[in-house]
Amino acid sequence: MDLKNKVVLLTGASSGIGYSLAHHLAKEGCKLALIARRQNLLDKLSEEIKSDDLLTILCDVGKQEQVAETFGKVRDHFGKIDIAILNAGVSGRAGLEFYNGNRAKEIFDTNALSIVYSVEQLLPKFMERKNGMIVGISTLADSRGFPKSGFYNASKAAATMLLESLRIELKPFNIKVITVKPGFVRTPMTDKNEFHMPFMISVDKAARIILEGIKKEKKMIEFPFPTVLATKLMNILPNFLFDKLAGKKPPARKDKVITE
Repeated sequence: MDLKNKVVLLTGASSGIGYSLAHHLAKEGCKLALIARRQNLLDKLSEEIKSDDLLTILCDVGKQEQVAETFGKVRDHFGKIDIAILNAGVSGRAGLEFYNGNRAKEIFDTNALSIVYSVEQLLPKFMERKNGMIVGISTLADSRGFPKSGFYNASKAAATMLLESLRIELKPFNIKVITVKPGFVRTPMTDKNEFHMPFMISVDKAARIILEGIKKEKKMIEFPFPTVLATKLMNILPNFLFDKLAGKKPPARKDKVITE
């Protein structure tokens, strides 16, 4: 797929994978609608990209009304949306003392329900045109529940299932749905983790992998390979063995980053 002049809406654009993706998409000649919750970071990103075909909008994608208003603004400005990259997400690693409904709602609103709210706005025009692409960012940690990460794992599992079902349902309408499942990527979100994150890659490499997958219209983009393989093995472990391994205290963090 040639991305030049495509209107791309990108959520979670102010940092991490979204921030790097915004730069790469601009180099591809895309018309960009960059969405995030922090205006100062959006302003900084806009100054760095310096494009006439750039729109930034402050929006909390976990709020249905804000999503509807934001997508309307993007259409009013560009006339259409060709590709929506639903990248916004939050982490949620915390102990049982933080196990409460408010925390769960915050994580599910951003990681899962935001996809529903966004797709709700995209479908009418996409189905009318019989064209469009939805790219959703999930994680490789979406199929088993890890200690202190239950809300995060469950919200991303929901995201993966939503995207997979949409991929099948929207195929007759020529609407492509891509699920992105990264392993550990060096971002402000993972910088908060105190445990060792094996095979962690740079955010720029992650963005480049995602961009190439979008161009090739892959159904699933999973990386890096060692973590993909480890995850598939983890998924077939019997419960008693998984419980034993997952119940161990994770080793201390080592900041080894793969950059190539």
